[in-house]
Amino acid sequence: MKNILVLCTGNSCRSQIAEGYLQHFGADAVKVYSAGVETHGVNPRAIEIMREDGIDISHHTSNLVDEYIDIPFDLILTVCDNAKERCPYFPSKAERIHYSFSDPAKATGTEEEIKSEFRKVRNEIKEYTQIIMHAMLAEN
Repeated sequence: MKNILVLCTGNSCRSQIAEGYLQHFGADAVKVYSAGVETHGVNPRAIEIMREDGIDISHHTSNLVDEYIDIPFDLILTVCDNAKERCPYFPSKAERIHYSFSDPAKATGTEEEIKSEFRKVRNEIKEYTQIIMHAMLAEN
C-alpha cells in the first residue's frame, strides 16, 4: 500500500477534494492523507460539490502537516504554491509533485458563480488525480 500526502495552505478545499478523489481512484492500493500548513476546517462548499460527483468527504478533518511527520510517504502532492514553499522536509523517499490550482474559497459573486468556480476546480483536480493514480498503479 502506498502512502500519499496532499498539501495545501488551509486543508479546507483543494487538498480535501484531491484526497477524496485519490482515495476513490486508488481504492485499497493507497492510503491518502491531506494536511495544511494551517487548518481552516473543511469547506462546506467543497463537501457539497464533491457530493454532486458521488464522493463523500463530509467525514474529512482539517489537519496540520506536522501531524504526519512520522509517516513514510511515497508521494507528496502540493496543490498550491504556498504549501510548496512551506512544506517541511519529510524523512522518506517521497516523490514530490506540484501543481497549483486556483483557490475556489476566494471566489466572489453570486452563490451560483461561487459554486461554478468550485466545480471548475473540482473537475481540474479530478482529472489531475486520475492521471496521478493511473501512473502510480501502473508502477505496481
